[in-house]
Amino acid sequence: MEAEEAVKKNIKICFAASSGGHFEQLMMLKPLMEKYDSFVITEETSYSTKSSGDKMYYMNQVNRREKNFIPNMIINLGRSIKIYIKEKPDVVICTGVLAMIPICLIAKAMRKKLIFIESFAKVTTPTETGKLLYKFADQFYVQWESMLKVYPNAIFLGGIY
Repeated sequence: MEAEEAVKKNIKICFAASSGGHFEQLMMLKPLMEKYDSFVITEETSYSTKSSGDKMYYMNQVNRREKNFIPNMIINLGRSIKIYIKEKPDVVICTGVLAMIPICLIAKAMRKKLIFIESFAKVTTPTETGKLLYKFADQFYVQWESMLKVYPNAIFLGGIY
């Protein structure tokens, strides 16, 4: 049992999600956050996305339909690089969306594990982020069995709620 605990302590996990429902889904994984050395990346918002006791980092909110989409993605890329260098996660667990793409792709470029959980709100159609990260994820989870038609190599375990 002590050896198992030592392994858990040596693995660092980045939990990444944009604000709102994606962040809420990520917080369903709080028991995992407490088991492992971990930190959270989310979007900076006008409302609180704090999770007590968690080490938090913030990205700019990103909307692909806004004119500042590209500058915000570049800023988030720079922030993600700094966070990656400082924290050196072994695994990134992400529930989406756009603002989290840089940290996910950096982790893959550094040969780390990427776990993506497609949104609970998506029952028959994919998110844009899911479509992109499906190609890179070591494990890709869907929360509805119907989504296996969209992502045939995904893992269905039901909802995280």
